[in-house]
Amino acid sequence: MQFRLLALLVAITPFALADVEFTSPAAGAKLTGGGSINIGWKDSGSAPSISDLKTYQLFLCAGGNDDSTFIQLTSITTSGTFAAGNKAIGNVGAGVGASTPSNAYFLKMISVAKEGGSVTNYSPRFSLSGMTGTFPPNVLAGAKAVTGTDGPPTVNQVANNANAAPAAASDYAIPYTMQTGLTKFAPMQPVPPSKITKKNPTPQYPTSAVSLASTFLPTPKQVTTMTMSQTFSVSSMENTVAAAPMPSDDMAKFLARWKD
Repeated sequence: MQFRLLALLVAITPFALADVEFTSPAAGAKLTGGGSINIGWKDSGSAPSISDLKTYQLFLCAGGNDDSTFIQLTSITTSGTFAAGNKAIGNVGAGVGASTPSNAYFLKMISVAKEGGSVTNYSPRFSLSGMTGTFPPNVLAGAKAVTGTDGPPTVNQVANNANAAPAAASDYAIPYTMQTGLTKFAPMQPVPPSKITKKNPTPQYPTSAVSLASTFLPTPKQVTTMTMSQTFSVSSMENTVAAAPMPSDDMAKFLARWKD
C-alpha cells in the first residue's frame, strides 16, 4: 500500500520569510495508520526564503536521525509547488511500517530553490498505531535509539545561500565517482580540438574493482550537481576578401572552367 497525496489546500501567504517548518503532525502526535493525516508547514525563520523556493518533494520516513538508520517509506508527492499551498492531506497505508517503537515516523521535504540548489527539512516525530508492516533491523535500531521528538537536522544546499561557501577549484578536481557529498561537482566540459592527433588513447583514470550489489542499494542522497563554467572565449571577424565582388575577367575565366 502507498502513502498517497489526496489534495493540496490553503494558499501560501505572500509574507513568507523562510524555509519550511512543519506544523502538523505535531511533535509526539499519536495517529492511526491506515487512514488520512493532515500535513502542514509554515516559515521557519531561517534562510532561504520560501519565496525563493519553487517546487518540493514530500516523503514519509521512519527510523533514526542518521542517514544510515532511516529510510523513505514512500512518496507523498514528487511534484509539489509552493504556489499551490502549505498543507496536504495524505492517506497512510497500514502496511508501510510498524506500530512500534513510538515516534518512529517523520516527514521529509526536499525543496528546490529558484536560483539553484535545494534545502531538505524534516518534521518532528510522531507515532502511527494499527500498522501491520515491519522495519528493517537498522531502521528499528535507529528509531529505538532516538530520544525526544526532533527529526534529522536541516540540510541546506541552496546555491544562493549567503552562508554557504562557494565551490572551490579543489572540489572539481575530485573524480565524480569518488564524491560522496549531497552536492557533486562535475569538471568543465572539454572543447573538442580541430583534429584528432592521438593514435593510442589511454583511460583518463586507472581501472578499479567492481562489486555487484546482492541486495537493494540505499536511495541516493545527492540532490544537485554543479558543473564548472567554461573559461575559453572565441572571437570572429568578417572575411572582407571573400565578401569582395569578383572582377569581371576572373568571373569569365571561372565560368569557362565550370563549363568545361
